[in-house]
Amino acid sequence: MHPAHHKAPSADWGRELELFALVADNGSFSAAARRLGLAPSSVSRVVDHMEERLGVRLLLRTTRSLTLTPEGSSYLSAARRILADLRETEQLISHQSSPKGRLRVSASIEYGRMFLLPVLGGFIQRYPDILLDVSLTDTVVDIAAGQADVGIRVGPLADTQLVARKLAETRKVIVASPDYLARRGVPGTPEDLHAHDCLGFNFKRTAPVWPFLREGRHYALAIKGSVEADNGDTLRQLAIGGVGITRVGTITVEEEIRSGALIPLLEEFNPGDVEEVHALFVGGPHIPARVRCFLDYLTETLRP
Repeated sequence: MHPAHHKAPSADWGRELELFALVADNGSFSAAARRLGLAPSSVSRVVDHMEERLGVRLLLRTTRSLTLTPEGSSYLSAARRILADLRETEQLISHQSSPKGRLRVSASIEYGRMFLLPVLGGFIQRYPDILLDVSLTDTVVDIAAGQADVGIRVGPLADTQLVARKLAETRKVIVASPDYLARRGVPGTPEDLHAHDCLGFNFKRTAPVWPFLREGRHYALAIKGSVEADNGDTLRQLAIGGVGITRVGTITVEEEIRSGALIPLLEEFNPGDVEEVHALFVGGPHIPARVRCFLDYLTETLRP
């Protein structure tokens, strides 16, 4: 492949993007050609023209299959975003005032079940022409690569070029069930936790520690227990079942604290650290209306 000569895209570049996306989705020129009613050679020539213009290989061709190169994968993600924006713009220009289109939303299983899903009904009623595509997973999806339009993240944000909108924050609290405390006793100081079964997160490779504040001094105490988990909802349920003591965000256990199913512990030593909840999305001057509406709705609904 020769270096790019910075040729201008053809006048029908939108059609080129659609064709390239079809080829990538179907994995062959012939399948895409059948969908478009064209000859496979015609489809192949269009892709050849795109690669020549860009100066990079988008597809690796074998006798049996087509495979996206890394550059092709990036181009496909951008193409899908552009095509979605074009469709939405055409709808708006055609006086379709209500935002339309598929909106892909990703959130952690815990936060999604407890906070996102309960408010989605109101959004659907307000914007009936938007198709919500919701994925609850504890695997971090690549929003910049087009795997989702909006991702909701709890906790510290990694360095990213994405735009973050703060939705909420929650402070941490140590809790246990009345049954566990009746069996094992109530810890009066952080150091008493050494004699208890402490349930922690499995995110860090180092020994788990909980932070405390005593007489103005912050310090960390190593804890140990019989269970580690990758989400607060699991730790909440284990604590309710009397398995041990855990430290989670208050938004995870506020109902259980109100009902008495879980008892806050060592609050006089609580350092007051908080976790923030953000909605992440690709910024820029042309954010799709369906994304803007969803972000505004979350800000209105989820902020206390």
